[in-house]
Amino acid sequence: MTVLGLGAMGSALARAFLAAGRPVTVWNRTPGKAGDLVAGGATEAAAVEEAVRASGLVVVCLWDHRSVHETLDPVRAALAGRVVVNLTNGTPGQGRELGEWARTHGFALLDGGIMAVPPMIGAPGAFVLYSGPEEAFTTHRETLDALGESRYVGPDHGRAALYDIALLSAMYGAMMGELHAFAMVRSAGVAATGFAPLLQRWMAAVGGLQERTAQLVDARDYTRDVVSNLGMQAAAYHNLIDAAHEQGVSPELLAPLHPLMLRRAAEGHGHEDNAGLIELLFTRRGTT
Repeated sequence: MTVLGLGAMGSALARAFLAAGRPVTVWNRTPGKAGDLVAGGATEAAAVEEAVRASGLVVVCLWDHRSVHETLDPVRAALAGRVVVNLTNGTPGQGRELGEWARTHGFALLDGGIMAVPPMIGAPGAFVLYSGPEEAFTTHRETLDALGESRYVGPDHGRAALYDIALLSAMYGAMMGELHAFAMVRSAGVAATGFAPLLQRWMAAVGGLQERTAQLVDARDYTRDVVSNLGMQAAAYHNLIDAAHEQGVSPELLAPLHPLMLRRAAEGHGHEDNAGLIELLFTRRGTT
């Protein structure tokens, strides 16, 4: 198999394939990054076309969507009949565009989303999302499992990127709250390490609500089993903003939520669960 791109993630992918006993050919746009991989048994290709022709399965992990096209466009003839697995981070629209481009040039594309950081690749906690032709996924699943648990999410080439971006959005949302929390306690001279156990305990206590929230969202009924209604929380949320100002901390990570809460409550939904805020987020018809 072939790995194109030897950044931190691409190198981790290649190492995982080598560890699984797979023959691996590697290529990188900037020379000099393959030394450790070659020492571990990989073969370094001098050119992209050489790397592509070396394997029936080509894994691509580059900087962005543009760099994928810059790398693959010149060798599209050599890709015919092969399976390309694009693990470059991108958008659903980019995944669909690349899938159609692959179809017109006679090769199969699986677009993917890596739900792990490089040190996690090949470890039990890692999983990778794939979308595109199911036959290509089924044929190569055993090989791809070397990277982490393989999750096929459907034939739409954009679905893996959609899930990837959605999961990352949840991660960054939680990160914003935690960074703000650390800023608040540090503003009072409290060591972040001393506060962290409380934060971890609290996040564990209020986490795990995804299944319940998903049920409300799917039913579009936010009135069921409401424990802390939106109106009450909207009325008190200003305390988070005011306290931040008192402590000399910018509330910019938290501030965007408050207007949405006030708007939803003003529209007559104050008795509902916070999950109803999702109804304010859609910007196109047909998504609500």
